[in-house]
Amino acid sequence: MKSFRTEIENPVVEYDVLELERKIFEFKEGSLDEEKFRSLRLARGVYGQRQQGVQMVRIKIPYGKCTAKQLRRIAQVSDEYSNGNLHITTRQDIQIHYVSLDRTPELWAELEQDDITMREACGNTIRNVTASAIAGIDPNEPFDVTPYAHAFFEYFLRNPICQDMGRKIKVAFSSSAKDDAITFTHDLGFIPVIQEGIRGFKMLVGGGIGAQPRVADVIKTFISVDEFIPFSEAVVRVFDQYGERNRRNKARMKFLLKEQGFDAFETRVNEVYQAISPKIVSVTPFALETRKTALFEADQAVDTQYNTWKKNNVSKQKQDGLVAVGIAIDRGDISSDKARALSQVVEAFCGDDLRFTIGQSILLRGIQEDNLPALYLALQQLGLAKAGYHKINDIVACPGTDTCNLGIASSMGLAEELQRVIEEEYAHIVTKHQLNIKISGCMNACGQHAIADIGFQGMTVKSNGNIAPATQVLLGGGVLGNGAGRYADKALKVPARRTPHVLRWLLEDFDAHAQKEESFLDYYLRKETDYFYQNLKGYADVTNLEDLDFIDWGTDGVYEKAIGVGECAGVTIDLVQTLLYDAEEHLEKAKEALDKQAWGNSIYYSYAGRIRAAKALLTTRSAKINSHHSIIDAFETHFPSYSSIGEDTFGSITRLLNTTSPSEAFAHQYYNEALHVLNWIKDFRNAQQN
Repeated sequence: MKSFRTEIENPVVEYDVLELERKIFEFKEGSLDEEKFRSLRLARGVYGQRQQGVQMVRIKIPYGKCTAKQLRRIAQVSDEYSNGNLHITTRQDIQIHYVSLDRTPELWAELEQDDITMREACGNTIRNVTASAIAGIDPNEPFDVTPYAHAFFEYFLRNPICQDMGRKIKVAFSSSAKDDAITFTHDLGFIPVIQEGIRGFKMLVGGGIGAQPRVADVIKTFISVDEFIPFSEAVVRVFDQYGERNRRNKARMKFLLKEQGFDAFETRVNEVYQAISPKIVSVTPFALETRKTALFEADQAVDTQYNTWKKNNVSKQKQDGLVAVGIAIDRGDISSDKARALSQVVEAFCGDDLRFTIGQSILLRGIQEDNLPALYLALQQLGLAKAGYHKINDIVACPGTDTCNLGIASSMGLAEELQRVIEEEYAHIVTKHQLNIKISGCMNACGQHAIADIGFQGMTVKSNGNIAPATQVLLGGGVLGNGAGRYADKALKVPARRTPHVLRWLLEDFDAHAQKEESFLDYYLRKETDYFYQNLKGYADVTNLEDLDFIDWGTDGVYEKAIGVGECAGVTIDLVQTLLYDAEEHLEKAKEALDKQAWGNSIYYSYAGRIRAAKALLTTRSAKINSHHSIIDAFETHFPSYSSIGEDTFGSITRLLNTTSPSEAFAHQYYNEALHVLNWIKDFRNAQQN
């Protein structure tokens, strides 16, 4: 097999990249099962897209922080391997599309030269750790959460406990109780608190946004910064062990909390936490990186739009004399050429501090206020000085049917049309009101439509036996603060082509009848859902659809509903041999960790191998195997003849993971027991087959 030469100094990262190349080769040669390969590539950021034969690559940008050098590297990679476009996601990642599978290892190796990773950007893992783009500069923050978000990212990256969970875990850090990182929608959320002079977090668990949204529960009103990572590990372990494994649509943490109840879930987390050693992970705060940049005089006079731009895009930092500047990126797409040019602006004006935001835009930080006119002109030359950062014309939209397998409707095409309507017909509302619009191409809510003032979700309607693209209109979502939030109500569904008319009515009604400084959420709650339904229901009539109604926004062909297989959480198959192969792989990793004296890692790999081996045999029985603990119970029921090395049962030994602190002696004992399980199962199976 021909390989490329890596220039990666970190041997762990180099192994990851070369392993991806090896697995691609095995898959192409037919020696690696497609579903097994899918799981592996997803955990390495390689995601199938709607178009056959090409991949979407997701680049992980922890808490959205990107240097100018890294931005140039991503732009270069997009030119070389993709189509010259960078798509900013609502999780502060960068996605590039239309990448050949064969070239993904080489692409990854190039990214890693500037410390950019794809590892665990997709799949059943802890996804990108998001955080407030204003962390470190927020005048209202108790302290800067950035170093703690970074420590969380580093601690769980490649951590054995979160490599193959039932589903993904999403994490967010807000800079203050204002909660602009929307922690209430996350599996794990953190809001900074200082209590009796000690830094800590209000910690939330079990939030989710999708088809069945859920506001997260508060599991800790205060947990110190030294304890929040070990306690988070306990939460992850409980989710891994008790979470659903078979029904993918019920496998998120929010469903586990609903099934177990919060009290039972909390009890299990506390039990696991007691077994984790050490219980402290110290994080060293670091100072904000601010470099004094040169003072620039504007080489020409600014235009009449400068003051509007300054009012809508510029905010004061807690550091005297410094401001942050928001750049609205239309639908999250920025060309590689613009990204490269922007990197030079970043170096000149803000000393290398750029953040991608959950609103699919960019925030420049640490700018000297006197430099604003010159910066405005520099951005204007790039076409990046539009007034309206995180305003109603800065619309959030997922890729939808442009590239996503699960897309039902063209969220990008709709967003482009609605932005045109706003900027051409309602420009005064951009400045007058704080409103937001969010669009998703399906129910999974990657575009965050469920927490928008005005949300739109892609759907379909039937008319005279024909299918037309449609939009579910949602109203009244929003952040209430301090971990609380409100999910939007479904108002009605309309043919997609009528969505701009719905928006026009909403904007005109709100602008005409809202009380002074009344938010859209307050206005919506005052008027109530039926008011909006009664006024908009005429747009929902499908008896008189015209030819244009069967053509989605941004397209020119007749609409055809075509949904592929989603890969947001990976897919697992339960073939006996595949599971035994998995078990062997995990025990090999357990032995490698033993040799490196990484006792905790070895113990978890031994546990994972033990579970997979047991599940392999249980697939031949009518047994409940939808979680790790159901596998343990079922194995003891169906195979009472199993005998351990000692006198303990299969279940009692397996559950020692949650009650025994990591040590050299226990790691060796646990590995030997897991190896004994695997060999016993192989012998049992061979005896049955002969």
